[in-house]
Amino acid sequence: MTRQPHPNRRLHAGRCDRAHRRGERGAVGSVQLVVVLPLLMGLFMAAMQAAMFYYGRTAAISIAQTGAAAAAAEHGTVADCEQAAASLQASIGDALTEVQISCQRTPTRARVTVSGQALSVFPGWRSTVVQQAEAPVERPT
Repeated sequence: MTRQPHPNRRLHAGRCDRAHRRGERGAVGSVQLVVVLPLLMGLFMAAMQAAMFYYGRTAAISIAQTGAAAAAAEHGTVADCEQAAASLQASIGDALTEVQISCQRTPTRARVTVSGQALSVFPGWRSTVVQQAEAPVERPT
């Protein structure tokens, strides 16, 4: 006499498979985390790098405007421009490195160009910041 499988045996096997699969759900979440976490960290680092570049750019334009205002004063000189710009650059701190300040003054315009390296989150990556400011020279009328 051959033995017939119990009609509920197939149903019971399905329940075991589902229970077994439910126990492995955490493994899928771990794999997703391993894939997604580096992407999130990369986005975070890129955002920090953009913020550092913007910080350096803002510092450079501020230094240039200060120098241009000093040179554009009624009795301002290129030396006044360089001194004012260097003083502000020293007070700002490390927003920019390798800063170069170029002041020019004509009878009608004062122009300052500031360039430097913005801080970097990524080792070996250097972003150059160049900003200019120009102002009309004050003349008594």
